[in-house]
Amino acid sequence: MLQKETIKLHRCPHCNVAEPNLNRRTIWDTLDANRTFHRNWAFYVCSSCGGVITTVAMNRGNRPVEIHGMWPAAQSVDEAVPARAKDFLEQAVKSLQAPAGAVILAASSVDAMLKEKGLKEGSLYKRIDTAAQQHLITEEMAAWAHEVRLGANDQRHADDDAPLPSTEDAQQAIEFVQALAQFLFVLPSRVARARGK
Repeated sequence: MLQKETIKLHRCPHCNVAEPNLNRRTIWDTLDANRTFHRNWAFYVCSSCGGVITTVAMNRGNRPVEIHGMWPAAQSVDEAVPARAKDFLEQAVKSLQAPAGAVILAASSVDAMLKEKGLKEGSLYKRIDTAAQQHLITEEMAAWAHEVRLGANDQRHADDDAPLPSTEDAQQAIEFVQALAQFLFVLPSRVARARGK
């Protein structure tokens, strides 16, 4: 990807809108103390949410400048996460602009992860408590999982007293599910790979 006036991404890393309009606002060059490491920086702004993306490229003289770093990076779900849980979580990420749906999908991902760990009996409430009792997750993680579950219940049951979730609420639910996926599947997978070498 080249550092041009606009860049093309599948989704904005801030609002997750598909095919965002990202326009470059500023660009500048930097050198290290030895004046040998020349980098080209740019800010791009999403026209949908106003979020800023910072990119960096190696400056190679007259050749086109290719981006090799971007912050924030687009959200993704690790391949170590089991398929059903991964699908729910990816859909939650893509639905961030519809927070109520994203919260429900996040809770569905939690449920799928716990079922993948063999906890299939009873309700999600029971599965979360059992996961904590079996030390699959910590008590703090169980409390956060219950918050995600309750947020989804409010939306599924259209509770008149419960406010609709905000984008920030949905993002927090997704962040928890990403952390849970890291704890239950991604880190154990990396450890197993490292130990197998």
